[in-house]
Amino acid sequence: MPVLPGAEPYRHEGGEVGVLLCHGFTGSPQSMRPWAEYLAERGLSVSVPLLPGHGTRWQDMQLTTWHDWYAEVDRALRELQERCRTVFVFGLSMGGALTLRLAAQHGDAVRGIVLVNPANKVHGLAAHALPVVRHLVPSTKGIASDIAKEGVTEVGYDRVPLHAAHSLRRLFQTVDAQLPQVTQPVVLLHSPQDHVVPPADSARILSRISSTDVKEILLEQSYHVATLDHDAERIFDESLAFVERLAPDLVDGKGSRSGG
Repeated sequence: MPVLPGAEPYRHEGGEVGVLLCHGFTGSPQSMRPWAEYLAERGLSVSVPLLPGHGTRWQDMQLTTWHDWYAEVDRALRELQERCRTVFVFGLSMGGALTLRLAAQHGDAVRGIVLVNPANKVHGLAAHALPVVRHLVPSTKGIASDIAKEGVTEVGYDRVPLHAAHSLRRLFQTVDAQLPQVTQPVVLLHSPQDHVVPPADSARILSRISSTDVKEILLEQSYHVATLDHDAERIFDESLAFVERLAPDLVDGKGSRSGG
């Protein structure tokens, strides 16, 4: 199936600092593209992979599991590590969960992480019904485009494939058990008005990670897809400041490669 316009993966060959950006469940790189381009314009090497089953049609996701999604971001991370001296990982929603697993699995090879409205759990009765209902009903209504900003839409599916949602639940359980293994510096930004992921998920993550260098920021003007919303520039600026603080020898004050 052809990739939806705007959902294509994105890569930029920049300096010695690399950033991997992980998009969300049923979403696409489009939700991360402005963030990625902001970082690329400031000299960083950037990678935004398209997760398997995403960016085409929701039926394609039915054939994938969290293992496929994680394998793709893991591959992209290793590619960045081969050409960069320092690598950061940023994630939105389910991409936040993938980011946390990468941090737990790769340890010091990940210098720091930025999480935007990270997801940690499938909530409500639906979570308990998923193991059975997914065999009876193929999909339910979509979660894309939870954005406060007028006229902005997310390139994502209008249906949630339930086999994939069941696997998403397994991902969250796996990552939750690994949270104490996360020790890297963290910036966590979340929206009080989020109609997809409740604030409880961010609170749970912050209470269980072992990181001591942690900054929490509230995105008061945005809904779930905050990377495309009113607070996008705040996210971009905070993430760049985070990278510059942790890799000052590789990035100058303007974010470009030192000495170049």
